[in-house]
Amino acid sequence: MQVRWSHSVLKVRDIEAMIAFYTDMLDFVVADRGPLPLPGEPEIVFLSGSSSDHHQLALTDGRGEEDASSLEHNAFRVESLTDVKTMIDKVSKDPRVKSHMPLTHGNAISVYFSDPEGNGIEVFCDSPWHVKQPAAQGWDPTMSDEEVLADVKAKFENDSEFRPMEEYRAAKAREFGEV
Repeated sequence: MQVRWSHSVLKVRDIEAMIAFYTDMLDFVVADRGPLPLPGEPEIVFLSGSSSDHHQLALTDGRGEEDASSLEHNAFRVESLTDVKTMIDKVSKDPRVKSHMPLTHGNAISVYFSDPEGNGIEVFCDSPWHVKQPAAQGWDPTMSDEEVLADVKAKFENDSEFRPMEEYRAAKAREFGEV
């Protein structure tokens, strides 16, 4: 299994100032934004500078003055759902990992867990679909790959932006002037 870094999520104090910084400095664009389904509904903003990645950086508001770190989590991409399931098996057997959470965003199928110092980690594979973000649902890693994909599709196919990932990436490539 090859694991590649994908993106980071930062907790920030002034989300509009941070959006302005990353859009001005790195020419990122806002790919999506909205409330997270968490207490207080903190906002999350997804930023990208490439059609190949829905987001390369995400910003979420609510960082307190007492928060020493702004890191919410680092995300790593793997090639397949089988690889995600292998990671779930691995972390579920490792005593250094206190808990893990299988979660799908519709456009990705993930497992979230933390390292021994509490730093968040996401390991995910892409799904065949684009879904407006933020979106999150649990998924059952005991299901076959085909069942997981059918379940993910059923959970998100009524989303207003649900479409094949190839269509989404082609539209973004035009938007970024890549074609």
